[in-house]
Amino acid sequence: MKAGSGLTVRRMVKLGGVSRAGFYRFRAMPEPGADPDMDLRDAIQRIALEWPAYGRRRITEELRRLGWTVNPKRVYRLMREDNLLCVRKRKFVVTTDSNHGRRVYPNLARDLAVTAPDRLWRADITYIRLREEFVYLAVVIDSFSRKVIGWALDRHMEDELTLAALRMAIKSRTVAPGLVHHSDRGSQYASGDYTGLLKDSGIVISMSRKGNPWDNAAC
Repeated sequence: MKAGSGLTVRRMVKLGGVSRAGFYRFRAMPEPGADPDMDLRDAIQRIALEWPAYGRRRITEELRRLGWTVNPKRVYRLMREDNLLCVRKRKFVVTTDSNHGRRVYPNLARDLAVTAPDRLWRADITYIRLREEFVYLAVVIDSFSRKVIGWALDRHMEDELTLAALRMAIKSRTVAPGLVHHSDRGSQYASGDYTGLLKDSGIVISMSRKGNPWDNAAC
């Protein structure tokens, strides 16, 4: 069939030594390990990376604008599974997941003049699409040298992914007073464990403004 030989199904099953029913059962089976939501997840990932502050409602609207027929519940489920629920700044700091609330910090990197290494670190997450799954890459870079000083790669995008990259960065560099760590408002970077490690290490926390992906575009 892949060769486009033009043979009939009857001729192919005879040459292949399989039954006609078995052939159609095989055709109907999904590819092993394939995720039926892979293309939709891919689209959500792209939007979430471009607009880190977007929640379920706005990502659903953007998907529909791009031609997807989806409902917010399905988008929310996929975002929750991929840990894409972001932090929003309102009267009180809440998240799109009402089960927890995480503090958002002001953007200190915007007007910071970086004249030497280890004055400003930037952190971010990206995703890599494989044939049957996504893997996620978290990095911490030194803003002055552009060197990757911490990274982690895994099949999930939970808090431990970003923590592993941060631990590597702290271990490999000398943390000087006044060092600023900048990231977006993603829930991984706003987690208590992540911000706690930064504070314990004497690192000042900075986060992008709401709905402004350019604030961390350098990473």
